[in-house]
Amino acid sequence: MKNMIFVIGLALFLSCNQKDKKETMVSKNENKTEIIGEPKNRVEVDYSKFYKEAKEYTLQNNLNKDKFILIDLSLHSGYKRFFIYDFKKNTVIKSCMVSHGCGDNRWGATTTKEKVQISNEFDSHCSSLGKYVILDRGVSQWGIKVNYILQGKEKTNSNARNRAIVLHSWEAVSENEVYPEGTPEGWGCPAVSNESMKEIDELLKTNKKVLMWIIKS
Repeated sequence: MKNMIFVIGLALFLSCNQKDKKETMVSKNENKTEIIGEPKNRVEVDYSKFYKEAKEYTLQNNLNKDKFILIDLSLHSGYKRFFIYDFKKNTVIKSCMVSHGCGDNRWGATTTKEKVQISNEFDSHCSSLGKYVILDRGVSQWGIKVNYILQGKEKTNSNARNRAIVLHSWEAVSENEVYPEGTPEGWGCPAVSNESMKEIDELLKTNKKVLMWIIKS
């Protein structure tokens, strides 16, 4: 009888322990911790403060209240660092690869895959940090021949539109993570793979005035 009670007690303990583990995993997801990279090279980043500020910004500035895009240039360019966040679902619905500017390095190389050069200056060939509003759909010479105008909303990216910084696709950008290799660097535009751009294009056709926020966390 004592042995039976011990076995039942042990089973209940293990069951509760498994439940606690599951609850911990759910809690981590609710805290908006994104897991980036392959299992052996995973990086955990908590973007919850950015999601919260982005939601407040969209409300204050009459922007799209359903979706927004976060790009984290502090991550190695071989990782997925372009995130489409759904405000209503409180979760990232898509992540993909994205290029950044080459700066004073060779176009198409991966020289700054670990340390991005940042600038808002003309002819710098750099990416610019800050909040953007995604505007009109246009024609691109790259990728699937579609681009979207980006209007910089801060001092750090105020020249973006005049610098012809747009969201577009580029055949050189992989659909999958390539770490420890990097993503080829352009002249400052956030460029994604052709496959990803097809999905992003469909989303932006029905979601106007979407916020894009480029950060270095």
